Amino acid sequence: MYKEKGFMELFPYSDDTTFEDANLQVLKKELQKVKINSCLIIENGSCVFEYYKNKKMASKPQTLNSISKSVVSLLIGIALEEGLIPSLDTPIVNYFERFMEKVDDERKLQITIDHLLTMTPGFDWPEFGEWQAFPKMFHAPHWVKYVLNRPLTHNPGEHMNYNTGATHLLTAILQQASGMKASAFAEKHLFKRLGIGEYRWYEDPQGVNNGGSGLCLRVKDLVKIGYLYLNKGMWSDKPIVSERWVEESTTPLFLTYNIGHYARHWWTNRVDQNEPWSEENRYYFAMGYGGQYIIIIPSRQVVIVMTSEMYNDTHYPRRLAMNTLFSMSGHL
Repeated sequence: MYKEKGFMELFPYSDDTTFEDANLQVLKKELQKVKINSCLIIENGSCVFEYYKNKKMASKPQTLNSISKSVVSLLIGIALEEGLIPSLDTPIVNYFERFMEKVDDERKLQITIDHLLTMTPGFDWPEFGEWQAFPKMFHAPHWVKYVLNRPLTHNPGEHMNYNTGATHLLTAILQQASGMKASAFAEKHLFKRLGIGEYRWYEDPQGVNNGGSGLCLRVKDLVKIGYLYLNKGMWSDKPIVSERWVEESTTPLFLTYNIGHYARHWWTNRVDQNEPWSEENRYYFAMGYGGQYIIIIPSRQVVIVMTSEMYNDTHYPRRLAMNTLFSMSGHL
């Protein structure tokens, strides 16, 4: 039913682009200098730029790190549409009652699914500080218990703090709500429909998919996810996720880090930092450690996908693409 189409059948190559040829040539030269494995640019449904460090990068599933979080957000949106999750305001204790029978802080009973999506549950979680982007959860014998047992430093909903553990709880909730692992749910409701046949999704010791950083996909399949969002949840004239969810999950909410505003497991920013927020000046992106990106610029009908090994500067690939393509300085 969902036969996979070739990439060029979906996104035929075209020289018809609004980007300056000189800018694209500069981008290619700069990509060759650093550890960026791939870069694809889709404009108005056509592939206008394609770069790979080597041939393997075109077909090899690559570690996405925190792009996994944005895929989990998409799956939560689908689960809401399917009626498997009642609402974003559902308390997470409904799913983790046996772990939360004797909570050390009554405020934990107020944490909702939306608090996890916006990364505002209030847990003490120094992922961008003391832990240096590597959560101690990964060394715990039971990841879900580890997250739920963390003390609270803020009331739920008050403060955004980057938290891979929050995403892992979402994956565990999705597994309970759907009766299948997140990987199986994704395969049924997303991957097959997009023609994504090859993937890996690592699991925790209890068999829960690592929603925060464990998904591996081919770069050309990342383009499909970006294009799905660009087209407001539609694929081949059929809805996979609602337009409402695409809008809701990418609407800027919290400005906590020097990256952009955080939404619901997507980041948002301005194309031109010197201009105010507007629909024409907005872009949003999924980002993974080491320089993995899905960048969507709705006003330009553009999707940019990059995979990298830039572990010394996760933000460089995005800066390079935005500064070069739009001939502007000031991108974060």
